[in-house]
Amino acid sequence: MAGKHKLSFGESLVQEGVITPEQLLKAQSEDKKTGQRLRKVLVRLGFVTEEDLVDFLSSKLGLPRIELDNYLIDPKLVELVPEDLARKHEAIPVLKIGNRLTCAIVDPWNVFALDELRAKTGLVIEPAVATEAEIKKALEEYYGAKGTIEDVLKSIKDEKIAVTEDKDLDIKRLDEISKEPVVVKLVHLLLMEAVRRGASDIHIEPEEQVLKTRFRIDGILQEIVTPPKHLQAAIISRIKVMASLDIAERRMPQDGRFNLNIEGRGIDVRVSCIPTIYGENIVLRLLDVSQSLLSLNQLGFSKEHFEKYEKLIHRPHGIILVTGPTGSGKTTTLYSSLAKINTPEKNIITIEDPVEYRLPGIRQIQVNTKVNLTFANGLRSILRQDPDVIMVGEIRDLETAEIAIHAALTGHLVFSTLHTNDAAGAVTRLVDMGVEPFLVSSSVAAFAAQRLIRTICPKCKEKARPSSEDLREIGLPTSETGDFYHGHGCSECLNTGYRGRAAIFELLVPDEKIRHLTVSKASSEEIRKQARLSGMVTLREDGLKKAKQGITTIEEVLRVTQEE
Repeated sequence: MAGKHKLSFGESLVQEGVITPEQLLKAQSEDKKTGQRLRKVLVRLGFVTEEDLVDFLSSKLGLPRIELDNYLIDPKLVELVPEDLARKHEAIPVLKIGNRLTCAIVDPWNVFALDELRAKTGLVIEPAVATEAEIKKALEEYYGAKGTIEDVLKSIKDEKIAVTEDKDLDIKRLDEISKEPVVVKLVHLLLMEAVRRGASDIHIEPEEQVLKTRFRIDGILQEIVTPPKHLQAAIISRIKVMASLDIAERRMPQDGRFNLNIEGRGIDVRVSCIPTIYGENIVLRLLDVSQSLLSLNQLGFSKEHFEKYEKLIHRPHGIILVTGPTGSGKTTTLYSSLAKINTPEKNIITIEDPVEYRLPGIRQIQVNTKVNLTFANGLRSILRQDPDVIMVGEIRDLETAEIAIHAALTGHLVFSTLHTNDAAGAVTRLVDMGVEPFLVSSSVAAFAAQRLIRTICPKCKEKARPSSEDLREIGLPTSETGDFYHGHGCSECLNTGYRGRAAIFELLVPDEKIRHLTVSKASSEEIRKQARLSGMVTLREDGLKKAKQGITTIEEVLRVTQEE
């Protein structure tokens, strides 16, 4: 019996009804005349679109469809496939897991191309599909300017893409310069480098003569590179295009966002743009949505704090308020708390601005002021959804505070945050908002203040004696002989001596004396003194314990808790 005939690419298109037999014959005839690939001829003749072909290949061959505009490809990955081979087969590596290399390729039907890629890389090639335009654009971006940010800047040092004064550039020119391959490459490398270094924010800051770029790493801003001033309009326009902002509007603040996939990790990028006297200042907040959520015992609670807090979050009702400045890890603590108590028996609903992590089994609501979905309005609706546990992203006003307190007093467990310096300050903040003191006293189960401290880099950690001044300031005798450590600086920590962060906590659980002080409208200092008499460990004391354990340094504890 003769073997089953294997359909060609063109025959498969006809069989699936994508094109007609007559169109295939015409395209094949044109193919012979011009020498162009059948795929290109079909698109040129208008018989099929690029998107139709990509959808067909993805469906027919069971291959993943990759939108390359949403991917940032590691330059080290690009080095695995030589440029001549990548351009020859119109293929670009996207992701490597173990010995498997995923490549977006124009023609996944081409077994010779896959064999040649496999032979050159020594890896198993897993093809993916993308449009020809996307792949060509990626080839220019990643092979047109290879290497590091510094390499790209060096290669374009004398390239005048845009003038310094960008206020007179029209929309068309702004759009053109934002698509320059070297500009696209530079912005992509900045994003990739920020993710690689674990940055939470990227700051692009125009000054009179320079365009500064800084990353916030472990809570501290560090200058990375200084792109040429003449690239200012191009770089800012590129970011605004990515975030779907109006590139022509340079007088008003704008906010936007976009998503990227970097080495298989989903990155949510939020963009804030404000006009300054030297041009638009851009801040990009990076959130790794694919990162697993920290469990409660990974946050940095001491044993004493952990036992107390774990009991509190299993209460049937009451309010648990987590306080601290922006970027102190409050939201992570709340998410970890919800994950700990999330069971099929509980109905947990949140209202947040913004929703930072997706929590399975929990209903999450995004604040939307455009349709008047505020914290207060959202909270009212949540109470009609028969919840057991509620999380309110932040208590910003009296209305939200009163509804949250009402929820706590009617049998719900409520989690929320406040912006105060310490736990005692949260008591007086609620009263200052206009909440009746007796309601604060009867509804709040605990106030937890927190900060994030940098932890010593494990690669360059060594014993070190703190200065007498630091010992005195933190409350230790200058003759203290305990073991303390610091990081002397290495390439792993960018010579800072620190790598990663941990939280320090201050947990105030109101007793009768503190409730009495609350009702009598005592000052936060009086409440703080009483809480310490009742055994509360302050932020600084918790930080000192971590310094003695070799987790951080006394200098870092003093920096983070200087208000004490």
